[in-house]
Amino acid sequence: MAHAKAVQVIGGGLAGSEAAWQLAQRGIPVVLYEMRPLRMTPAHQTDQLAELVCSNSLGSDLPDRAPGVLKWELRRLGSLLMACADQAVVPAGGALAVDRTVFASLVTGRLSSHPLITVVREEVTRIPEGPCIIATGPLTAPSLAEELARLLGSEYLYFYDAIAPTVYAETINMDVAFRASRYGRGEEESGDYINCPLTREEYERFVQALLEAERIELRGFEQEDPRFFEACLPVEQIAARGPQSLAFGPMRPVGLRDPRTGRRPYAVVQLRQDDLAGTLYSLVGFQTNLRWTEQRRVFRLIPGLENAEFARYGMMHRNTFINAPMHLRPTLQYRQRDDLFFAGQITGVEGYVGNIGTGLLAGINAANLLQGKPLWELPPTTMLGALCHYITHASPRDFQPMKANFGIMPPLEDAPRHKSNRKQAYAERARQALEAFLARHAS
Repeated sequence: MAHAKAVQVIGGGLAGSEAAWQLAQRGIPVVLYEMRPLRMTPAHQTDQLAELVCSNSLGSDLPDRAPGVLKWELRRLGSLLMACADQAVVPAGGALAVDRTVFASLVTGRLSSHPLITVVREEVTRIPEGPCIIATGPLTAPSLAEELARLLGSEYLYFYDAIAPTVYAETINMDVAFRASRYGRGEEESGDYINCPLTREEYERFVQALLEAERIELRGFEQEDPRFFEACLPVEQIAARGPQSLAFGPMRPVGLRDPRTGRRPYAVVQLRQDDLAGTLYSLVGFQTNLRWTEQRRVFRLIPGLENAEFARYGMMHRNTFINAPMHLRPTLQYRQRDDLFFAGQITGVEGYVGNIGTGLLAGINAANLLQGKPLWELPPTTMLGALCHYITHASPRDFQPMKANFGIMPPLEDAPRHKSNRKQAYAERARQALEAFLARHAS
């Protein structure tokens, strides 16, 4: 284990990587533990730090959307991972999507070359003594998970997350599929998404095949209480809710017109660029737990994907998170130990950018603790502050993971009646609150 003067950061994902950077940038030595490649997870494919394992999209980058507000805050706070994401960007309309290989390589390079960061490829099986940030994420190894369960008691929860498949761009039939972004957002001439349009008959045939397809069974006791996170439901689970659930969900056709007919399709499957070279595209909103042979058969029923070749199939894995309202302060400290912090998805925040944000805050606060400075408790009128307030103040009995959204922020005074104006007002209030906070804490 590390010497006492260094902060030990457990987990080299998004949160752990950001936390390590924030500490080192404040002059604090860091030992960053990452168990890959010595021990791989069910979802990771490389040994790179900050590897994205689900989508390659970090969500909306529009300034009046909740994820966009959070991104602005992180850029303003000096986030390394946001800077790397901006360097690795690929077209995605109003969203920020990245080439996942380039992104992870950039993060790995910056951290590995920092003179105050030591990256150790080793599995941590116990909670260390001394200053520590646990950012092991939703795929925490069983040995450390058991240690956490002993520390935290019975308030230990889990849910299941799913990954969408990725196909080779050259195998998409562009005689059927077309490029466009909803409502013309993104590149005006070509559009940032590839869209596969379906008629009503094609849609109904696809849904029927999806419902009848064979799934990968959960193992052992996992079958007794499978909990899915709503934002990452497997597509077959959505379809099971009703015949039109996909048409009003990930396959909604609004804002798109099929150039072959000039009309809006009955339903549409969107594919988003997954790498800078534009050779890979992922199926948007198509997380799945179907068997791989069934994915190939069923998804090839989608017009334009008749001959699609899959670079990666979808899969589902168990995610672990703590009951944050029971155990964490808004500073992300463990209530029973000042020098133990948690960050990332294990805290109950959802979404890549939320994970980055909690890593940033945990890193700053760990540094402030060691340097005798006041710890940051961000205003709930900021998006990151609202996320941290939610996960530490929600009802412990029915605590569920949460991603950035305006609904967790305090209501606006004299809120504008029009929805778009309300979003802008939330965004402007968040910017003003963060600037005022930083002015108060300027050193």
